[in-house]
Amino acid sequence: MLWLALLALPAWSQDAATPGYHIEIIVFRANGAQGGGENWSAESGAGNTVGEENASGSSQVGRFISTLGADQFQLGDIESKLKSSGAYVPVAHVAWAQTASAWGTKAGFPLQKLGVDVPGLNGTVYLQRGQYLHLGMALSYAIPAPPAGLGASPGTEFKLNEDRRVKFYERNYYDHPAFGVIALVTPAQGARPAGR
Repeated sequence: MLWLALLALPAWSQDAATPGYHIEIIVFRANGAQGGGENWSAESGAGNTVGEENASGSSQVGRFISTLGADQFQLGDIESKLKSSGAYVPVAHVAWAQTASAWGTKAGFPLQKLGVDVPGLNGTVYLQRGQYLHLGMALSYAIPAPPAGLGASPGTEFKLNEDRRVKFYERNYYDHPAFGVIALVTPAQGARPAGR
């Protein structure tokens, strides 16, 4: 009967040295232009990495554990506020469990593996651990019909490349004029509601 109890344990608990994390993201777009038109040809492809880390000396790649059901979402209130604002349209809301990759690898998972199936939305989300925990993403979104005033024609591909240090239970906002992401990272074991 002990083997039945072991099967019920989450996959990451079998290796106590490799902690598991829950990551939840909401991808949303503006329903209308939030300012003047943008010159998208001037956009650089460089990512924004906040803070320096020491290389861990290992090339550990994070391991995908599982997607999480909607009953485990902690950002439902944020999604509701985005919908009711009329200014933003949530286009994807997903959560999953994984281990972290070593700092500097930028090894992550494609949106499709995480359960995102939105036409025109592609990219990768990665979680890295060095001295600190960092959540990054390299996303592209070709909005079928960009809001008027955004200065873009249908099919224009917008890019969001950002990497930042995250703390448990804090909501993080990844900004772009055409679309954005709100993310939450929590430890897989001993998780508690966001903002508490």
